[in-house]
Amino acid sequence: MFPDLGTPLRHAVNDALDWLIVTHGNSFEAAAGFLLGILGAIEGVLRGAHPAVILGAVAVAAFAVTRRPVTSVLLAAGLWGVGALGLWDQAMQTVALMLVAVSIAALFGLPIGILMAKSNRMRAVALPVLDFMQTIPIFVYLLPAAMLFGLGKVPAVFATVIYAMPPLVRLTDLGLRGVDHEVREAANAFGASRRQLLFKVELPLALPTILQGLNQTTMLALGMVVVASMIGARGLGETVLVGLQRNDSGMGLIGGLGIVALAMLLDRMTQGYGRRVLARRGRKADST
Repeated sequence: MFPDLGTPLRHAVNDALDWLIVTHGNSFEAAAGFLLGILGAIEGVLRGAHPAVILGAVAVAAFAVTRRPVTSVLLAAGLWGVGALGLWDQAMQTVALMLVAVSIAALFGLPIGILMAKSNRMRAVALPVLDFMQTIPIFVYLLPAAMLFGLGKVPAVFATVIYAMPPLVRLTDLGLRGVDHEVREAANAFGASRRQLLFKVELPLALPTILQGLNQTTMLALGMVVVASMIGARGLGETVLVGLQRNDSGMGLIGGLGIVALAMLLDRMTQGYGRRVLARRGRKADST
């Protein structure tokens, strides 16, 4: 009753991967080495610094974005609790991987979101791709990533970017499309160029929505740490994975608490900065 489409599709995908590995294997290896060097440098700084320096930097950064001393102290205390659980090195490994993955997601996600907001045709093409990226099981693209880049942190970054980037793209598009049309007309009336309109009017007005997308991307990236540990990414996810493999519920709980502490830290900082942006905009509106 049904034609056999699965077998030729499976063979086509496998043949394409074999061709990529044979033809461009050196390029993938070079890219993996470059990315691994960046990861190693960031991880070396975080793991080499004294924990007190990291805790102090977190407290200062939290106060800078939230302007709440109590919240800053609590966030630093939460990170101290991660170290007290014996997970400091694993947490720094996870933070390094997340910094690289979220940076790459922002590097590609923001321009794609801007293009989607400016072009309905681009939006029509990109939306199904974003749906595919968000709904397809993670292991489907984790396997080819491991085949192309080898086991370790690089395929974990690749898979994390694919999984975590769509919210940033969607909310960048949403934020730019939500800018009031009258504001655009006023900017055009004053002779603003397209570049000035984008960077001095539209992006600042859409910034709270874009920050919400960045927050979701960060949370999704953190949610990938357990899956990433399955291909050798290490970090906090490895603690949870080892607990599952050994049937050690306590170890799994400790790793889970470390992930929760990092999630709360990153969420409160990004949300706090978003609230400051909204409050600043409200004050400007009241003054005018």
